[in-house]
Amino acid sequence: MSDLPAGLADFALREPWLLAAAAGVGVAAALARRRVPRSLRFAPAAFLLGAPARAGAAPLPVSWRQRLLRLPELLEIAGLLLLVVALARPVRREPLPRTRTGIDLALCLDVSSSMRQRDMDSTRTRLEVARDAALAFVAGRPDDRIGLIAFARHADVRCPPTLDHEALAELLRRIEPVEADGPEDATGIGVAVARAAAMLAGWGATSPPSKVALLFTDGEENVALGQSPDEIAPLSAAQLCASRGVRIDAIVAGDAAALDTAPLRRVTERSRGRFFLAKDAGALAQVLASIDALERSPFEEPRFRMCDAAGAFMAAALLLFGGGRLLRSTSWRVAP
Repeated sequence: MSDLPAGLADFALREPWLLAAAAGVGVAAALARRRVPRSLRFAPAAFLLGAPARAGAAPLPVSWRQRLLRLPELLEIAGLLLLVVALARPVRREPLPRTRTGIDLALCLDVSSSMRQRDMDSTRTRLEVARDAALAFVAGRPDDRIGLIAFARHADVRCPPTLDHEALAELLRRIEPVEADGPEDATGIGVAVARAAAMLAGWGATSPPSKVALLFTDGEENVALGQSPDEIAPLSAAQLCASRGVRIDAIVAGDAAALDTAPLRRVTERSRGRFFLAKDAGALAQVLASIDALERSPFEEPRFRMCDAAGAFMAAALLLFGGGRLLRSTSWRVAP
């Protein structure tokens, strides 16, 4: 992109393969010209002047409308080409201030079937309560780079750490619990924490000093039971976080009276994090309010925001194509 002219280097296309439709515009324009009926033939004006006058007759003057006879057609073709570019979803890269104050944060959200229970709110499931609280939490931290991990038996990175919180919020709203008693219905805390450590540490030198994995769960580890060498125990994952500078803050949602929370408490202690209990939606809001006081560290990094530019291209396309059609039916109207 650095070889492009200034300004163009900041543009990119999300769907560049759609530019192939521009060839279709050219083919359609060529076929349209072939279908245009030819002009009627009649005697030239010099013939009407008589033989003596024809020898020195000057050519008839050409008006500006005649010189620009193809203008409507060219405007329509340009409009169609801009429409193709708009469909390819152009985006514009805008630089943001290099210095920001924030943290890198991984939201680890339990999506096991037990999150369908409604003991935290009579109208919402545990997952819906946690999701709504996470949405409010994300909205209050615009300078944090936040990622999303959904976990049950396995951990799935739904969104890498990003400043595009609108996209993150949309992905949060789409999260659903897994099928009850299905192959994914389990609680793999260790694998979720390990995935968060890998995700946050992967940013290297561009990361802020503070990295936090925020774990929402309502159960105990029941995947890493020491039956397979490939399992990741929660304490081992916590040690990995500690070695990579990632702190684990854990929130147990719902009634935890029947749960053994000691292992999860040890996980947070190993990473110098904190452990919270949230029996209802109000308690969860208070917990997140206290976590919202997480320290923010100033640091410098090159940052950009991708802004959608399809609207401008679409408007220009409609303006050019509509202008061409208007000229074709008014000032540049040609009779057969």
